[in-house]
Amino acid sequence: MPAPSLFHEISGLPTEQKNPDTTRIDTASVEEILHLINDNDTRVPLAVREELPAIAAAVECIVGCFKRGGRLIYVGAGTSGRLGVVDASECPPTYGTPASMVQALIAGGREAMFTAQEGAEDKPEAGAADLWALDIDANDVVCGIAASGRTPYVLGALKAASRSGAATILVTTTNREKLAELGITADYLICPNVGPEVIMGSTRMKSGTAQKLVLNMLTTASMVRLGKTYGNVMIDLQMTNAKLVERAKRIVMDITGADYDEAARVLGLTGGHVKTALVMLLGNHDLENAQKRLEAAQGFVRLALESQS
Repeated sequence: MPAPSLFHEISGLPTEQKNPDTTRIDTASVEEILHLINDNDTRVPLAVREELPAIAAAVECIVGCFKRGGRLIYVGAGTSGRLGVVDASECPPTYGTPASMVQALIAGGREAMFTAQEGAEDKPEAGAADLWALDIDANDVVCGIAASGRTPYVLGALKAASRSGAATILVTTTNREKLAELGITADYLICPNVGPEVIMGSTRMKSGTAQKLVLNMLTTASMVRLGKTYGNVMIDLQMTNAKLVERAKRIVMDITGADYDEAARVLGLTGGHVKTALVMLLGNHDLENAQKRLEAAQGFVRLALESQS
């Protein structure tokens, strides 16, 4: 009796192959196990590097989306979904973005962040419904995250996104050839080839690491292109806790040379807006003029300071 087609589909995925380096891992010492894991992990950044042209194209798409007032929406299940939630949740405190700008959907909902909801990933209609609930439109970008590339929840969301006119990205550690064989596509495919996992099928390992690196790149590069850094310093953070309040003061002090009290005073005048404080101190502008310059420069501090107006 032939095996079901799903069995063949999953068995043929790169993420489900045996790693020849670790076939005797169950007889290894603890230190040997750690070396095997570490040796394999070193290949991940190199695999991501091979995908930089594809990542760059996706970033350009995301930046265009943000400039139109659109959103980046991650969609994933299990480890992939959790990585999307983490990346989205860190954008507001780091870059001062509204919570709606980068969002994440995970199969099984909020509970799946803490407790595995394995069956939830098998429902493409759930992915589509969750996406439609966000009133998706052509200004948005939907980024599916799936090590296998075939997660039904993710594919359901991507199809719904395409029907709405939204751009689609798929981050996966399955190669393009296998995706084509399975009839899976997106406007932007990002497919780092990390090789078989140390433990066969445990995609929370190398695949998860690769996905984390890619998501970091997508949002970080996009935020830099939106003027949310000055040099390599984050300058659009939100002062939402004591640590971030002190970090904001340090940033202002480091960039402008102001002392602690002056940095605190000017930040107080701006309502905690680091960018405005920088323009005031570096350009010797009052609050109103600094705000106008930043608005004219679309939030870029350097442009606001160089402007002759």
